[in-house]
Amino acid sequence: MKKVFATLTVLAMLTFGSVAVMAAGAQKAAPAATTEQTVEEAPAVEEAVEAPAAEEVVEAPAADNGLVALHKTLKTKFIEGGAGFMAATLLCLVFGLALCIERIIYLSLSKTNTKALLDNIEAALKQGGIEKALEVCRNTRGPVASIFYQGLSRYNEGVDVVEKTVASYGGVQLGLLEKNLSWISLFISIAPSLGFLGTIIGMIAAFDKIQQVGDISATVVAGGIKVALLTTLLGLIIAIILQLFYNYILSVIESLVNEMEDSSISLLDIVVEYAAANKK
Repeated sequence: MKKVFATLTVLAMLTFGSVAVMAAGAQKAAPAATTEQTVEEAPAVEEAVEAPAAEEVVEAPAADNGLVALHKTLKTKFIEGGAGFMAATLLCLVFGLALCIERIIYLSLSKTNTKALLDNIEAALKQGGIEKALEVCRNTRGPVASIFYQGLSRYNEGVDVVEKTVASYGGVQLGLLEKNLSWISLFISIAPSLGFLGTIIGMIAAFDKIQQVGDISATVVAGGIKVALLTTLLGLIIAIILQLFYNYILSVIESLVNEMEDSSISLLDIVVEYAAANKK
């Protein structure tokens, strides 16, 4: 029995020892495999890290790049064209646009709903007479209301006087509407003139270089010709811009004048009817 127990004990020890050896080998193999997987997965992690870094580089929009390039180009051409003449020509644009904006704002504020104004004046004449109608004109903004006020204020002197007053004060309001248009026209003329002056000076500079060098070559005359072309180009562009605003302003003034004439005729008809009604 002792031999049997001893044999079983030895077998158990051998079996436990083999199992322990196999377990230790498995544990050693597992870290190795884990290490290899970590090494293999490391590039993927690096790629994952590198991918956001690549995405973080935000490219500027094409429109912004185009604006920057346009600004640099305009700045370069401005310097090449000669700062003196280019700046003087740009001043024509600045002053001309300022006057155009002032006129557009003034004309926008001068617009009046003449139909509603005439209806209010007619109702006021029926309710409170001339004084009520004058109050309506005082509370209304625009040249049409001013003309009506001047005409109605002379009602006691007769309808003929009212008609003459309306016509005369209409001319005054027309002058106010056309105020500063001569200055805008002046800048429209000066801008290309300055450009042509720069052209002449640039050509003179080119011929001076030819005379100094004693030979005609593209590199010698290129600078002077470039100045000539750039100043002329800028002057023409400014003249075109101001001319567009000028024609728009003229069209608005023409519309206002036609409105004043039509409404003045309607006012005279209302005054004649009111005078006839009072005689009865």
